[in-house]
Amino acid sequence: MNTSKIEDFQRELETIIGTTSGVHQQDQKRQFLEYLKLFTRFVETKGNVIQWNKIKFLTDDMIVKYDNLEEPNTHQQEMLEKIVIVKLNGGLGTSMGCSGPKSQIVIKNKQTFLDLTIEQIKHLNSKYNTKIPLVFMNSFNTNDQTDKVLNSMRNSGIALYSFNQSCYPRISKETLMPVVKTGNVEEFHDGWYPPGHGDFYTSFWESGLLHKLIDEGKQYCFVSNVDNLGATMDLRILSLLVSDCFRCNIPEFVMELTDKTRADVKGGTLIEYDGKMCLLEIAQVPDEHVNDFKSIKFFKYFNTNNLWIDLKAIDRLVRENQLNMDIIVNNKSLATGEKVVQLETAIGAAMKFFDNGIGINVPRSRFLPVKKTSDLILIMSNIYEVQNGTLVVSSKRTFPTLPTLSLDEKYFKNVDQALKRFQSIPDMLDLDLLIVTGDVSFGKGVVLKGTVVIIANEGGKIFVPGGAVLENNIVEGDLKISNY
Repeated sequence: MNTSKIEDFQRELETIIGTTSGVHQQDQKRQFLEYLKLFTRFVETKGNVIQWNKIKFLTDDMIVKYDNLEEPNTHQQEMLEKIVIVKLNGGLGTSMGCSGPKSQIVIKNKQTFLDLTIEQIKHLNSKYNTKIPLVFMNSFNTNDQTDKVLNSMRNSGIALYSFNQSCYPRISKETLMPVVKTGNVEEFHDGWYPPGHGDFYTSFWESGLLHKLIDEGKQYCFVSNVDNLGATMDLRILSLLVSDCFRCNIPEFVMELTDKTRADVKGGTLIEYDGKMCLLEIAQVPDEHVNDFKSIKFFKYFNTNNLWIDLKAIDRLVRENQLNMDIIVNNKSLATGEKVVQLETAIGAAMKFFDNGIGINVPRSRFLPVKKTSDLILIMSNIYEVQNGTLVVSSKRTFPTLPTLSLDEKYFKNVDQALKRFQSIPDMLDLDLLIVTGDVSFGKGVVLKGTVVIIANEGGKIFVPGGAVLENNIVEGDLKISNY
């Protein structure tokens, strides 16, 4: 049964390749070889659920503490010359109502994710007299627009590179066959998908860029999601990797972990399994242990997806076909309503294949993703300042923790929709918690302090007038203001 299904799937892929011509056909052949391997593992395994009794929970002594790392005072230039910065840039901003690459959403001071990243690298290169390369892994959804922006910055003094990750046809949930019939992505755009950032290793290798950077003397790549504004170059971590403190056990793979909160209970975490450090995702957890997985008692840390990876180790593992990562089955629906599946992998899941992998417990400031408009509004506020492309909490903020924002998705889900509700972003320097429910808008120069709850009744509206100062208030549908 399985053999027949795999053979049928292979024939379908060959038919699709046959409709493609020239260099694109060769690219598609290489990609589809990997896709066939992925599909084969998918039909031959019964899922990625692990044996819970084989898990070894991490103890504090198994994780490197960031606070114990020393800031290097010498050889910074020498260390930085060994690093490549890679941004995972395959996603669109659809969850925030944007149609283009997420990296081109304006974040602060009219700068995008991409602008801030380039400013960071320019600052490092200028300060330490280095030439750190910046690499973007794009998808077919983001490549053209990103390359257009990068081409306009070729004279910035930074070595800018990009490569495309693979493009696979979605699979019919009913037949387990590709839903497309030709290799023309534009002909049926909805029928294709980028297979997750676990595709990084093979696509990086196939692009030729990995070997070019190795030949130039680069040793490690620092990889992070393009929307994580906290993922900046860190000399403490870099010095740990390029120093001789590990001697013969130099780590080929480092994962940054941060303390789990209630907002992170579904995030992947590190465990020891079969004697190796590896990433555990919630999809792999037996149903009866899902609550254990979400518990901070058992799992104190979660994966930020900030990774430091040895370039020569990537080359070795790809050549030896060792990166058989756990498969993530992502269920989707096409515009036609047809149910499809996407077979994906996660970049952090490759950790178990590298030698001497370690986890580092880093400050929360190194995990600052923008997933919702509430994240964006917070970053656009006076809570944060930009210093050389890096976001830092304003020195005027007197509290050690950051405010929590909960904005009604019916009215604030999309970026354009949300920004229209603010004549200016409120002053949040002394804010602890903001909850907004219903049709609410803000005038210019509003100040929010302490805990503020604003609730517009269904069918009603609330406009917080310009210059208003709300401190520990509940604002209800009739604009009645009472002490919290």
